[in-house]
Amino acid sequence: MAERRRDSRSRDGEERGEELDERVVDIARVAKVIKGGRRFAFRTTIVVGDNKGRVGLGVGKSRAVPDAIRKATDRARKNLKSVNLAGTTIPHEVIAEYGGARVMLKPASPGTGVIAGGGVRAVLEAAGVRDILTKSLGSANVLNVVNATLLALRQLKDPETEAAHRRKEKGEVSPFWTRKRSEKHD
Repeated sequence: MAERRRDSRSRDGEERGEELDERVVDIARVAKVIKGGRRFAFRTTIVVGDNKGRVGLGVGKSRAVPDAIRKATDRARKNLKSVNLAGTTIPHEVIAEYGGARVMLKPASPGTGVIAGGGVRAVLEAAGVRDILTKSLGSANVLNVVNATLLALRQLKDPETEAAHRRKEKGEVSPFWTRKRSEKHD
C-alpha cells in the first residue's frame, strides 16, 4: 500500500513538474498605509505556458519577492487555459480590452517572429505563438495589458468550427498564406 502512495505522489509530482515556460512579467512594490506609516510588499505578475497552446496568469503578493513569485507561479499553473492556434500563429485578427488597455493581435506569415513588447510578448511566447503582429493601445499598465492579451487569445476561434458556422470551407477562413493557390483565372 505504501508503494501505491509513492506512485500516486510521483504521478502528482510529474503532473506538477511538467515542462512549463514561466516568465516574470512584472515585480511592483506596493504600499499599504497603516496607523504607524506604510507597510511595503511586492506584487509579482507571472505568465506560465506549455508552448503548445496553454497559458495562464498568476499574481502573487508578499512582503518578500521570492514568496510573491512562488504564490504567483502556483496561481498561474492553476489558471492554465487552452487557446486556439493555427500552426505558429493565430487563426484570425482580434482586439480585446481589459480595463484601460486594448490589445490588437494579427496573424503573421511564417518567419515574421513575435512583434510585440513587454507583457504581450511574454504571454504569446508562453502560449507557443511564434509569428504574430501586435499593437498595444490605450493604457500601458502591465497587469491590464497582460489580461487584455489573455482575453484576446481566449476569443480566438478554431478554423474548422468557424468554417462550419459560416458554411464555408476551412481554406476560406484560414490566413491567406495557408491557402493553396488556385489555378490562374483567364
